[in-house]
Amino acid sequence: MAGGSIARGGKAVHGAPLGILMLETRFARVPGDMGNATTWPFPVLYRVVRGASAERVVLDGAKGLLPDFIAAARDLVDCGAEAITTTCGFLSLFQRELAAAVAVPVATSALMQIPWVQATLPPGQRVGVITVSAPSLTPAHFAAVGAPADTPVAGVEGGRELFRVLVKAEKHDLDTALAEADILAAGRDLLARHPEVGAIVLECTNMPPYGSALRAELGLPVFDVYSLITWLHQGLRPRRFG
Repeated sequence: MAGGSIARGGKAVHGAPLGILMLETRFARVPGDMGNATTWPFPVLYRVVRGASAERVVLDGAKGLLPDFIAAARDLVDCGAEAITTTCGFLSLFQRELAAAVAVPVATSALMQIPWVQATLPPGQRVGVITVSAPSLTPAHFAAVGAPADTPVAGVEGGRELFRVLVKAEKHDLDTALAEADILAAGRDLLARHPEVGAIVLECTNMPPYGSALRAELGLPVFDVYSLITWLHQGLRPRRFG
């Protein structure tokens, strides 16, 4: 090395500090989806957690899966990950346990942004959440990230595409136009029921491709797992100035 510099070892993979725990799915993941590697402007490490179907995690509360997620997170850290995240916002339930199990930062869910975004809003406004399944998003999910239990929520479970593909796994292909329509309908429903909402957090890690359209439709700031993870990565690799 020039100047006698020492290249530090001690891990298998270098240059990809972020480790992503993947659900075991087969649906199409388009650019912008967390599970599409082209989404990220930096390298990432993926690990699929076998048996962690979307239906099991979303509808069944991820029961029995914590040991599998811990094992996969530790494997990613052993490979070289310097921080861990997941591909499902409902895994906020595992935030405390995963953070305790690995010696690196952990950000399980886009829902973690709710308190941060709330702090930016003027008095009288609240953060609203759009989720893949409103009936499945419980006060326990919000408590795990320090968010109010009565956070306004709208889901896409009654839509034509996202819930059927992402959670029920009725097909592998995804009609992105119908998916966007599901998101926009949920956004309109959320504001109709909660006009006090001043910003949106998208729970689902498959929703960022539609965030721009939602922002244009509602005229409100939209935050998602992309905003969370780029923030996290910035801490791992701060920009050098000058």
